[in-house]
Amino acid sequence: MTNGEIMRKDLDNQQFMNMRESTQRISNVLDKRLKGHLAVLRSLFIPRKLLGTYIKSALMEEVSGSDKAFAELQEKYAAICEKPFGLSRKLPIPIPPISNILEATPFKYSLNLEGSQNKTATITCPTRWILSYQSECNLDRLRAMIAGVESRQEDDMRIAILHHLAVVVFLKKFAELNRLLEDLRYSVEVNELADLGGLPVVILNAPVATFLPPDDFITQITQLSGIPAFQEIIDLDVMGKLPDPLKSLITGAIE
Repeated sequence: MTNGEIMRKDLDNQQFMNMRESTQRISNVLDKRLKGHLAVLRSLFIPRKLLGTYIKSALMEEVSGSDKAFAELQEKYAAICEKPFGLSRKLPIPIPPISNILEATPFKYSLNLEGSQNKTATITCPTRWILSYQSECNLDRLRAMIAGVESRQEDDMRIAILHHLAVVVFLKKFAELNRLLEDLRYSVEVNELADLGGLPVVILNAPVATFLPPDDFITQITQLSGIPAFQEIIDLDVMGKLPDPLKSLITGAIE
């Protein structure tokens, strides 16, 4: 994400303190809501229904379309596995089991701070999440392995990649699940994480607007905290204008 892709608003210190507290409260509500939805939806995201005998399972049975699904999974994996992960392009058959527990990780990106030489901040969005199957190797650990902060574990890296790619392929094959997520007021998109070799991931977005203060304000806050990290702020001014997809659908039908 670049500096120009999110709304900017000026804040004074008191406004920032008040809005940061409100943002955290709303973020907690959104996180809890999403976790509840994913707990209910997990029975619809069974990896075996996508990959059939291409995945280890207690029920090794053929599934219609699994050949095509695995071929697409293999293609996406081969495209990103060598750089920066250093993994073999060929997936084992069957691939290791994947739990159908869904996990939502807050979306983060790096922001280059203008006016601060070589300064960047890690920005967390309280209204966007990366959707994947649950894995012991999360994205932070994956990045640590690539950076050499943690020793590289090839099996863990491969499984982590597959747990993200499988959701991408799953939602492509079962498109009705995208509509279900949209009815729950999440927009669904696929983004590529550049720092992870262009790894495609599914992004869920809540219909709540956020913004950032100017770069010099973010620099001031990160210098005071000593941590180069900042959270987008939920825009309370537009909370009363939340879109209603059902209302729009009905209105469109009668116009």
